[in-house]
Amino acid sequence: MRIGVVTFPGSLDDQDAARAVRIAGGEAVTLWHGDADLHGVDAVVLPGGFSYGDYLRCGAIARFAPVMGPLVDAANGGLPVLGICNGFQVLCESHLLPGALVRNDHLHFICRDQKLRIESTSTAWTSSYEVGQEIVVPLKNGEGGYVADEATLDLLEAEGRVVARYLDLNPNGSRRDIAGISNARGNVVGLMPHPEHAVEALTGPTTDGLGFFTSILKGLVEAS
Repeated sequence: MRIGVVTFPGSLDDQDAARAVRIAGGEAVTLWHGDADLHGVDAVVLPGGFSYGDYLRCGAIARFAPVMGPLVDAANGGLPVLGICNGFQVLCESHLLPGALVRNDHLHFICRDQKLRIESTSTAWTSSYEVGQEIVVPLKNGEGGYVADEATLDLLEAEGRVVARYLDLNPNGSRRDIAGISNARGNVVGLMPHPEHAVEALTGPTTDGLGFFTSILKGLVEAS
């Protein structure tokens, strides 16, 4: 299965995401921000980094990149999309996910290994996990606080669209300890921590992040 990884100016983790796809058993396909073509991929990862320097707001310029036009249309049609860190911000700016990511409440960049609890396994990217499973993956952000109005937060909770929550400590002030969410269909997921940095024992604190990538590959195979 072919998983596209978008590279924006300022992307830092596109190669890490592509490596995670390959370790999981998929074919990683490079998608360039200026190319309005998804090249027939079966799913897309929007990686972490600082797209377009994070000027204006994080992800605000990337939303208008040529590649995002067909990506938004495809995502609305069911294409699986995972946004990690800056990719999560891009998904919110593109209105594929509700809410926004704002400056950490302590006003400092944070980099740490973070414990999470998987809250939903009904998305295209989390089916390899168990509900309530605790995992550890790296976290690194300066604008990682997830915010939304109370009605939106209540809707996410009621529809089971909170994908992951922070455990032990809330590192950035995210409302209700939310680390990741999905759209109603479950094909689009945004996650602030970095599962692509926890896919092999040599370099990650764990291999707990690999499940995001094996989940999508398994789902695509089953659907083919």
